[in-house]
Amino acid sequence: MKFWLDDTPRPGWQNMAIDCALLDLARSGEGAVFRVYRWEPFCLSFGRHEPALRRYGRDNVMARGIDVVRRPTGGRAVWHARELTYSVAQPDAGISLRESYRAIHGMLADAVRRLGAPALLAADPPRIAGLGAGACFAQPVGGEVVVAGRKVVGSAQLRENGALLQHGSMLLSDDQALVRELGGDGLQATSEMPLRMALGRPITFAEAASAVYHSAQTWEPELSTIDDSTRILQIAEGHAERFKSDEWTWSR
Repeated sequence: MKFWLDDTPRPGWQNMAIDCALLDLARSGEGAVFRVYRWEPFCLSFGRHEPALRRYGRDNVMARGIDVVRRPTGGRAVWHARELTYSVAQPDAGISLRESYRAIHGMLADAVRRLGAPALLAADPPRIAGLGAGACFAQPVGGEVVVAGRKVVGSAQLRENGALLQHGSMLLSDDQALVRELGGDGLQATSEMPLRMALGRPITFAEAASAVYHSAQTWEPELSTIDDSTRILQIAEGHAERFKSDEWTWSR
């Protein structure tokens, strides 16, 4: 596995295009990549099948000048602001969704503990909220990273043609209140724990990225780093138009 510290903040459409490029590389047999990244401008993302048009309303979102993108993965809405976002793209290798989800989150929980917060993996809930229920962070699901029962990392996964992409957000300073504000009273209250709140101090992107890198080294002892991302960015250009498209973003 290769580790890419992508410390250039990027718009939502480009971040999603890059993650799809990594999925392409994993599918073609070129190995696995672990990427950490951030967003500029801050962005609201929808899950692939989420009823965003009905729940949030295009006019409502656009009138406020909020950048928005629809992810290639499932799940529910996420507000990407002061956070560390990660993605893992790798060959499927016959590992179940549950096993891979928990393995990646186990590594991320270790990173959160390195930062000083007592992170655990959530137990399976008795009932999973539907796609229309609100923010990704409204309710932990089995295997997600929690502190004091509240979600620190929210993730989603896509499996396609022998490869998987999992990406998600480690909350550093900002909460998910904007998602509920946009969606109105029909949404569940969010239940997240930004690390700033858990630790009583701010956590920078660089500090969080360092913790994730060291945890990833323990998870994958042969981890190497990507220093030249030119080819990845070139492949990502082939996905850019989809994620720039209003037709894709507001497809449902």
